[in-house]
Amino acid sequence: MKRQFNAVKQAVALSIGLLSVSAVASEPLTVEEVIGLQQVAQAQVSPSGDNVAFTRYVPRALYKEENGLHWSELHIVDDAGVERPYITGQVNVSNIQWSADGSLVYFLAKMGEDKHTALYQIPFNGGQASKTLSLKETSVADYALSKDGKQIALIAKPAKDSSVKELKELGFMAEVYEEGLTNKQLFVVDLAASDKPLTPIAWNIADFVSDVQWSADGEQLLVKTQPTALIDDQYMKSQWHIVNVAKQQVTTSFATEGKLGAAEFSHDGKYVAILGAEDKHDPATGRLYLAETQSGKIAEWIPNHMGHISDIEWKNNKNELYFITNINTDSVVGLIKPGSEKYKVVVKPGKFIASQLSISNSDKTLAIRANTDKHPNEVYMLRGSKHKASRLSDSNPFLADKQFAKQESISFKASDGVEIGGVLIYPLDYQKGQRYPLIMSVHGGPESHDKDGWLTNYSRPGQLAAAQGYAVFYPNYRGSTGKGVDYSKLGQNDYAGKEFDDLVEFKDHLVEMGLVDSAKVGITGGSYGGYASAWAATKLTKHFAASVMFVGVTNQLSKFGTTDISNEMHLVHARSYPWDKWQWYLERSPIYWAGQSETPLLIMHGKDDPRVHPAQSMELYRYMKVQGKEVRLVYYPGEGHGNRKAPAQYDYHLRLMRWMDNYLKNDAKTMPDHKIDHKAKLEAAKEA
Repeated sequence: MKRQFNAVKQAVALSIGLLSVSAVASEPLTVEEVIGLQQVAQAQVSPSGDNVAFTRYVPRALYKEENGLHWSELHIVDDAGVERPYITGQVNVSNIQWSADGSLVYFLAKMGEDKHTALYQIPFNGGQASKTLSLKETSVADYALSKDGKQIALIAKPAKDSSVKELKELGFMAEVYEEGLTNKQLFVVDLAASDKPLTPIAWNIADFVSDVQWSADGEQLLVKTQPTALIDDQYMKSQWHIVNVAKQQVTTSFATEGKLGAAEFSHDGKYVAILGAEDKHDPATGRLYLAETQSGKIAEWIPNHMGHISDIEWKNNKNELYFITNINTDSVVGLIKPGSEKYKVVVKPGKFIASQLSISNSDKTLAIRANTDKHPNEVYMLRGSKHKASRLSDSNPFLADKQFAKQESISFKASDGVEIGGVLIYPLDYQKGQRYPLIMSVHGGPESHDKDGWLTNYSRPGQLAAAQGYAVFYPNYRGSTGKGVDYSKLGQNDYAGKEFDDLVEFKDHLVEMGLVDSAKVGITGGSYGGYASAWAATKLTKHFAASVMFVGVTNQLSKFGTTDISNEMHLVHARSYPWDKWQWYLERSPIYWAGQSETPLLIMHGKDDPRVHPAQSMELYRYMKVQGKEVRLVYYPGEGHGNRKAPAQYDYHLRLMRWMDNYLKNDAKTMPDHKIDHKAKLEAAKEA
C-alpha cells in the first residue's frame, strides 16, 4: 500500500515554516525530508540478470505512526529501471534470495499472526507471499540456499523451554551476567514448503554459529563460528571452517587472527575468498585473503593494499573475484584472479560509493548498492565486458529538485608530515572571500572513514547545515580506514593524542583557506566521534566554540569496565590495560579536563546503549555541572548506540542544530530552551 508520509512531512514542515504549500524546484533540503529519506538496504540480482530484488528502508511517519524501527519493503526493478512493489507498508522484510530458477524470491519476515521470524517466498510473476517454513518456538535468524535450490541451511537459536515464560511471570528473573548465553545453531533441511513448524536436529557444533555459505556442488558448507554470543567474541575470536555436509564434520579450519568478515567459495570449490584483518591488532576487516580448500593454506591476496576491501563476489563460471575497495574517500570495484596480486579496475573512483555486490548466473550482470553526493543508497547495474553502469532505482524522486552545496575531498600534510584529509561541504550560498561558521562532524570507530558520497543524516548535518550557511567538514583523522592498515593503526596506544590533534589542524587548514571563521567552529560526533567532541569541549576547549557529543566516551577507566567490547578495546585501540597505567588513562579522559572547559557542551545518549554505557555521559555532565560549566544531558529511552527510530532522530537533529545556531550564529551567552515544541507539530500533523 502507498504510505502517507509525504503529506505528514509537509504538514510538519509547514508548522515550523520550512516548506511552502506547493513544492518549489531547487529548494534546499529540510530536516523532515532527511528524516524521511528512503534507501536501498539489500540488492540481489536475479539468476538471469534481468531483474534486481531489493529491500528499501522506509522511516515511520513523524507524528503519525507508532514509534518503532524503520519499515523494510520488498521491490523488484528490471534492467530498464521499471520498478514493481511486492511487499510494502508496515512490514519488515530482510535477507532476500532468489530461487535457483528465478521464479521465486525468498525472504525472512514476521507476517500475520507470526510470533517468530519465518522464511517466506513470493512468486516473481505475481501473487501473494506464502510461508515456506518456520521453526517451532524460535525465529530463523539467517539462512543460505544451496545452488540447486534443494536444501537450505538455517541459523537459529534453540526453542526456549516453556517453563521460562511461566517462571518469569512468577517473578523468577535473575540474570547471571555473560553466563548461560544461548548460542545460535546450524540446521540443514530439504527446501520444501511446510505448514507446520519444523523441529530439525541441530548440527553438533559447540560454538555460536554466525554465518553460513554453500559450495557450488552442495557438498560443503562454509561455517563461521565464535566461542560465545558475546559481541567481543564476534569481533576478535571468529573463525571460518569448511564442513562436509554428508558427514557433518569440519574438514578444514582457516588459521586467521583478529577480526573476520565475509567468506565465499569459488565456483569450482578450489578456493575460498575471505575478508579479514592483517593481525589481531588490525582494527578492521579490510584485507582480502585467498585460501586453498584442500590444504587450508591461506595468504593475503593483495598485500600492502592501500585501501580497505568491503565486499566480495566470485564469478559463477570462472575463478575470478569481484570486490569493492574503499581508497581515501572513494570506492573502486575491482576484478582479480588467483595467482595474481594485480587487479583490474572495473568501476573507477568518483563514479559512486559502492557497498554491496550481487552477480547473475552468466556473470554478465552485476547489481550494486551505491550512493553519491546527491542521493542515498540505490540499486545500480553493471553489464557487459565494459561494465557499463546504470542506476535503476529512485527511492526519493524529490531529490532531483533540490539544491545541493558543493562537496569535495581535500587533503594536506599535518605538521608531523602525515597526510590527512576528509570531505568538505561548502555553504550553499558560498561566496569566495567570505568566512563562515563551521561544523566539524567526526566519524566513530575510529576504524571507519567518511567517503565522498551521501553524508547527510540526523546526527551528521551535511547538506542541511550547508543550506543554513555553515561549512561542514568530515575529517578522516589518523586511525581512520581507507588508507591501508598502517594508517589505521596510527592512533593506537595514543588515545586522544595525535588523532585528535589532527582535528585542530583540520580547523586551522580551513581557516587558512579563507573559508572558516576561527571563532565560530563547532564539533559533533558519535561514539569515538563523541569522544572527540568531548575532548574538544574540554582539553581542546580553546579551539571550539560549541560541541555536541553523542554516545561518547568520557572516562577511559570506567569505559573499559562497562563496555561489551573490552577485549577489542585492548587489542585494536589501547594496546594496554587500565591497570598498566592508571594515570595515563585518566589524563586521556575528558572528565579530567572538565574544569578548564569554556565550550558549551550538549550531551545526548541512548539509554540502552551496550557499547558506551549511558553512565559515560552522566560522568562528564556531572563533572561539568558542579563546576558551573554550560552543559546539558539528553537521554533517549529505548535507543542504543545511535538512534534508530525516526522520532528520536528528528528530536536529536533539532537539538543539535539549535545548539550550534545558539553559539555559532547568535553568539548567545546562555543555553537555548531545553524544550522542543513537539505538541505544535503534532497538532499540525493531525490537521493535515
